[in-house]
Amino acid sequence: MPRPFPDPQTLNPVTLPDGTPHEGTVFLAPAVKAHAKFHVGDYTYASAHVPPDDWAFCLAPYLYDFSPETLTVGRFCQIADGVTFITSSANHRYDGFSSFPFMIFTGAGAASPSRPDAGPDTVVGHDVWIGQGAKIMPGAAIGNGVIVAAGAVVIGTVPDYAVVGGNPARVLRKRFDDPTIAALLELAWWNWPIEVIVAHEVAIVGADLAALRAAAH
Repeated sequence: MPRPFPDPQTLNPVTLPDGTPHEGTVFLAPAVKAHAKFHVGDYTYASAHVPPDDWAFCLAPYLYDFSPETLTVGRFCQIADGVTFITSSANHRYDGFSSFPFMIFTGAGAASPSRPDAGPDTVVGHDVWIGQGAKIMPGAAIGNGVIVAAGAVVIGTVPDYAVVGGNPARVLRKRFDDPTIAALLELAWWNWPIEVIVAHEVAIVGADLAALRAAAH
């Protein structure tokens, strides 16, 4: 029998054969809970070949406690090694003759004319798989069920259940037809209790829509 599914506040939810926790895999919500601008849903995990001391900084190095923008990631997302969220606070003002950030060196802060306006939030939906080395750019809005290819640079809005890749990332294909996508969004299995999700794992990973519909009633 499989062991009970780990509590979503477990920092290291994977146990190695010798009984020790795998430090290179974390449920991200407890790993970044001290960061006021980084919001993560339950059961989303991140992996790193070399576990960082600070997962929030590793994944979103320009998201500061004082940043005006936020980074929100949904439930059951999978974030591979080397993924970087380049959030809006990384931006320079570039509507004038120079993009040089004089404010950093003058200490003028918000009063500096070189300070850019506050940028948009970055939002990732539920059950999104972000492949190794992908970069998610400021203001990206990634839908539910999206797969982001390794090394992709994601800008703008990505529709639900798309597969995207390249620089800039483009939609390579949809994972399912439109009626199936609409049904999955209505079912929103990621919001079910974890014991119900685990009980219907075969249907979820095996694309058995009829079984999922039955489980929802």
